Amino acid sequence: MHARVEIVNAFIDGDAGGNPAGVVLDADRLDSAEKLAIAAQAGLSETAFVSTSEVATFKLEFFTPTRQIAHCGHATIAAFGRMRELGRIDDGILSKETIDGTRTIIVQGDKTFMQQRAPAYTTIDAIERRILESLRIERTDLMTSLAPMVVNTGNGFLILPMRDMRALARLQPDMAAVTAISDELDLIGFYPFSLEAQRPGRNATTRMFAPRYGIEEESATGMAAGPLACYLHDVAGVDMERFQIEQGWFMRPASPSVIQVDLETGSGAITGLMAGGRARSLTH
Repeated sequence: MHARVEIVNAFIDGDAGGNPAGVVLDADRLDSAEKLAIAAQAGLSETAFVSTSEVATFKLEFFTPTRQIAHCGHATIAAFGRMRELGRIDDGILSKETIDGTRTIIVQGDKTFMQQRAPAYTTIDAIERRILESLRIERTDLMTSLAPMVVNTGNGFLILPMRDMRALARLQPDMAAVTAISDELDLIGFYPFSLEAQRPGRNATTRMFAPRYGIEEESATGMAAGPLACYLHDVAGVDMERFQIEQGWFMRPASPSVIQVDLETGSGAITGLMAGGRARSLTH
């Protein structure tokens, strides 16, 4: 088994930061076991494997070091960004085939945007105390006017409204407890946020914990930024359709990232969204 894993930082903020993803091009001859082994060896939060498709521009399969997942935002942006850089694709409306169907991809120069579904919301009142304990916090560390909620636009994330940026920065999750709750609720992970931002013009600062998938914390999560933008619009009442979501500021070392989310609305409801940003290849 031999494969070239290219490393591409997705959702970079300016010319730095972002979340590194593995990208394996021309992966048609690799089977699932080989892809999982390669992803584990790469040791990145996700690796995207790109192969030919009969129903989309490309087929993308995503593997963490421990398992396959249906979608991955930063690995999608990384894969299409790298192919744009290599001249394999041009600007325009493209598509990706995944194990969960096809999704629209829009490439605009050095930016790539991916389609996500309309949001589905699930309350978690019955286990809120367990969630707080898993994060080693009290209810007073959350915003008083908002409650934690599972939001799914293709993957499920637990959205947690932290009181302020200091409360967000102090989080030290019990990873075993987060894993157990993520298993129970079928989550990718926990996505706590603060409405305070590091830079002007941004709508929220976030963190993402996904130990169920072998990711203690990552610096940019496109599939979570979409659910957060929906939550801000529908639950928090933020009357906007474009959001700029920061992440990665509290990583060690810090890796600032920014994800743009454009909501699609009709008849007063969110019908879908496009989430995206810029990528920078570390492989030459």
